Amino acid sequence: MAKLEHFTRPEVAALGLPFSEAVRLGDTIYLSGQLGMQPGTAKLVPGGIEAESRQTMENIGTTLKALGLGYGDIVKCLVMLTDMSEWATFNAVYVTYFEKGRFPARSALGANGLALGARVEVECIVRAPSS
Repeated sequence: MAKLEHFTRPEVAALGLPFSEAVRLGDTIYLSGQLGMQPGTAKLVPGGIEAESRQTMENIGTTLKALGLGYGDIVKCLVMLTDMSEWATFNAVYVTYFEKGRFPARSALGANGLALGARVEVECIVRAPSS
């Protein structure tokens, strides 16, 4: 039986948030939802949906890199937006993080509210074959 491995970088753990940044089970890693928070803080970046979307994706990339992975290892994303009219703006940022035509499977939904008043949150499932 595969064991669960929990991962949280020290700078994220210092924020005292009640979740793991990522959890590994076998060859699959589940990333907690990421917001457009400024690194090392619990504050959103200023600049609205475009800035938050970019920072959200950068935060995902930082977690992936710490795990020895990259955007190409993402299998599935769940995108949550507080305003679905901002979908196109989010997409314009999102697509720049992946090789054209090699996007993860994805779902999206409108949310009544997100933590810290964020406009966007993205969680991912990632493949991570054991070496």
